[in-house]
Amino acid sequence: MARLSPPDASRGDDTPKAVIDIQNGTFYRRYPSATDSPGSNSSLLPGLNFSLRNSSGPQGTPQYWSVISPSSLARTTFLQVLAGQHICIPPTARTYPYLSEVSESPQHAIKYVGFDAERGSNVGGTSVRGAYLSARYESRREETDFSVHDYLTGHTELNALEHGLSDAEKQRLEEVVHQLNLRKLMSMPVANLSNGQTRRARIAKALMARPEVLLLDGPFMGLDPNTLSTFSKVLVHLASQQQPRLIMSLRPEDGVPDWVNHLVIVDEQLRVLAQGVKDEVFELYQNSAQGTVAKSILEIAKSGHNASTQGKLSRDGFPKSSPALAHGETVVDMQGVKVAYGTKVVLGDWKQSVDSEEKSGLWWSLHRGQRCGIFGANGSGKTTMLSLITSDHPQTYSLPIKLFGRSRLPGPGQAGISLFDIQKRMGHSSPEVHAFFPKGLTVRRAIQSAHADAPMAKPKLNEESRQRVDACLRWFARELYPTQQPTMVEQLERSFEESSSASQQEASRQNYSDTINEGKDLKWADDMRFAEMSFSNQRLVLFLRAIVASPDLVILDEALSGIDEATRDKALLFLSHGENIASVVQGEAKESPISKLGKVVFDGLSPEQALLIISHSKEDVPGCLREWICLPEPGEGRVPRTGTLPGSLELNPRCWDEIWGKI
Repeated sequence: MARLSPPDASRGDDTPKAVIDIQNGTFYRRYPSATDSPGSNSSLLPGLNFSLRNSSGPQGTPQYWSVISPSSLARTTFLQVLAGQHICIPPTARTYPYLSEVSESPQHAIKYVGFDAERGSNVGGTSVRGAYLSARYESRREETDFSVHDYLTGHTELNALEHGLSDAEKQRLEEVVHQLNLRKLMSMPVANLSNGQTRRARIAKALMARPEVLLLDGPFMGLDPNTLSTFSKVLVHLASQQQPRLIMSLRPEDGVPDWVNHLVIVDEQLRVLAQGVKDEVFELYQNSAQGTVAKSILEIAKSGHNASTQGKLSRDGFPKSSPALAHGETVVDMQGVKVAYGTKVVLGDWKQSVDSEEKSGLWWSLHRGQRCGIFGANGSGKTTMLSLITSDHPQTYSLPIKLFGRSRLPGPGQAGISLFDIQKRMGHSSPEVHAFFPKGLTVRRAIQSAHADAPMAKPKLNEESRQRVDACLRWFARELYPTQQPTMVEQLERSFEESSSASQQEASRQNYSDTINEGKDLKWADDMRFAEMSFSNQRLVLFLRAIVASPDLVILDEALSGIDEATRDKALLFLSHGENIASVVQGEAKESPISKLGKVVFDGLSPEQALLIISHSKEDVPGCLREWICLPEPGEGRVPRTGTLPGSLELNPRCWDEIWGKI
């Protein structure tokens, strides 16, 4: 590991003490024991050295740290270790000298804010969203729809004891509201905040406790380019004041903000590869002749979202130029949709040209075979538009919307479409689904719930659906259940590569068939609970749940946001090609051994299915996307922009700027 940081300044008597000081520490999720089975309690960040100084750097510059890793688990674990979580061996390796000096505990002085489904919707046990999925779309205020002011001051319990703010608390609230530009939002229900507004509110909540250190896990995840720029300025302001000291985690594709001056590079095995002054870290690996994991991570981080690929095929197997599929029957039809809460219009505040006539509202349709993206700034109405399609929005009943050719309410000579009919024909994965998904289900039951009326209801399975669930579990066994033993698919691929004769390949075919019939290799899926999985793997399970039943419409709303980079690429490949392609290496597709054996169960998206994608990250957009609509920012009154892609977005990166109106 390259360590470019100067020695810890806290060791001398005449220098300021470090706020966080870790010297050769190794961490575990639970105390290591001789009875631990191999791989069940692996070491985390072995031999870690890290020091957050309480003073400026050698040249008088404060330290602004970012932790970069392609693994969400690695990023989160590193920040958790700084916050005092996980077992430290030896116990004295992790200390907080400055906090001890001022008599503050790490639990109070270090605040962690994670922007994911598990922690992103909750701060200190206080929900930022509504109590159920459709709560944010209702115009009626419930007693639990607490305002931003209530949220920041802790008045978020029913029948709570009256508690007036002290002068010091009022002053702190005023400071925080000004810092995060929340004044206009103070009376708004927290459930109605946009993504960027929610982040500012959650950071403000953490700042109310006056922490010494603020740990932000993935702060740029899921933000549109314009909101990202604005939010980055907020973080610059916070970091410059050093009250609190700011440490944040980033994905490599997020890039490194100019104001960050110190980096920690962590790989997917939770090993620190390099750390130190940003420019020195980049220079060291830029001059390195050999390719290393750290070098590849830094190369992506240096380019950020502007990184491009030169291969013949995208990472999910699509060429630079390929036509869209033919459109089939209409799946969703909106004819003049306008959503308003009183006088406030949140979607459709414009006039579109329809058949050479100016008509009010949103006119838009989606057809079988269509792969379409819905884009727009945070707060532009994307989630509202989706909620109308999934029928989570109460106004779906009264607006001119047809789903699969039918309205929600019955009309002359036609029955309305029921919620259960809609759920059967749609597969949906989003951060909201993640937040409300029951965590006690096993991995198998979580994916099987695609065939149930509700996640906790008994799934209705036939032999074909069981095989498709098993196919998903086998294909992603390495990701969902990490083990030192090769998975069945890996065994098959290895035996196929080593086999040269027809008889050897037939033996491989028979062995694979026997394993499938017995199902012994998937016993882990019946034992592991959804709650036990990492954030990335939970997102992967919900992604598989959305596609496993081959619904008429697949909706992926930020479905892969925050997922590990390698897992994301594999998921996108599986979405379009199923078990047919094993990987894309240097722009060339590699046929899977399952395809060679003729044992493919899941083929990926079919021409009869429609796909809707919502994403703020170019890397999360599948290569099959060909059409897009970009909603205007609220209050602008402009008409949505639409367009088509010539092929994979990854291989046509300029189209991303076109979507967002930057060219």
